Amino acid sequence: MRAIWTGSIGFGLVNIPVKLYSAIQESRLDLDMLDKKDHSHIRFQRINERTGKEVAWENIVKAYNYNDEYIVLDEADFEAASPEKSKIIEISTFVETTEIDALYFETAYFIEPQKSGGKAYELLLRTLEKTGKVGVSLFVLRSQASLALIRPKDNYLMLHRLRFAEEIREPDDLTLPSNTKISKKEIDMAAKLVEQWSEPFDITAYKDEYRNELMKIIKAKASGKQPKVRKMKVVHTKSTDLFEQLKASLGNKKRVS
Repeated sequence: MRAIWTGSIGFGLVNIPVKLYSAIQESRLDLDMLDKKDHSHIRFQRINERTGKEVAWENIVKAYNYNDEYIVLDEADFEAASPEKSKIIEISTFVETTEIDALYFETAYFIEPQKSGGKAYELLLRTLEKTGKVGVSLFVLRSQASLALIRPKDNYLMLHRLRFAEEIREPDDLTLPSNTKISKKEIDMAAKLVEQWSEPFDITAYKDEYRNELMKIIKAKASGKQPKVRKMKVVHTKSTDLFEQLKASLGNKKRVS
């Protein structure tokens, strides 16, 4: 793995030199885009709209449109905006993990101590384990302010980027049911179904079967075979069917394959 950020974690007066590594890797198939007519590869180019010529990455700069005038920013400008947050993940407070709604969680990273930070790293890890708390911090990653949560996992620390409150939409525009009457027997039957289907969560039991099935189709087409098309008709449960549908579901538990 290659480190995507190098700096320090500030823990009171303790400074822990660390590196961040992405904890996520894609499992989706990498599909290319082709022209339907001759299957030629579609290229995406960085074109100068004035000259019509392609621009190399090294000649591209970032800019903000301020009052119809582009203000170009370079790496020094991003760092000057908050030099301390570009180099230090300063823990500002400690909270319970349960206080943070899962809606706010974004990307996950492994935290690795640098050579001189081993003991301080271990101190923070064990302290978070003992208190059951997680650290919250604001820092700059890839020219953007990031809200972060630092938590212990097994024998190492992890950092989770969190979304800011202003990034979350309000559900005001949703059309939701109103004045819906649910009978006690329907709720009791649904609760029985939930109880019967409850079990300890094991993430390894869930596989990306869609990807596997898609690969089967790709291999079949590559060998000149026409894959079988499976069609499915979705039948919506009517309001009057709820109780009977729940009743029939009991004793018919589906297992994750």
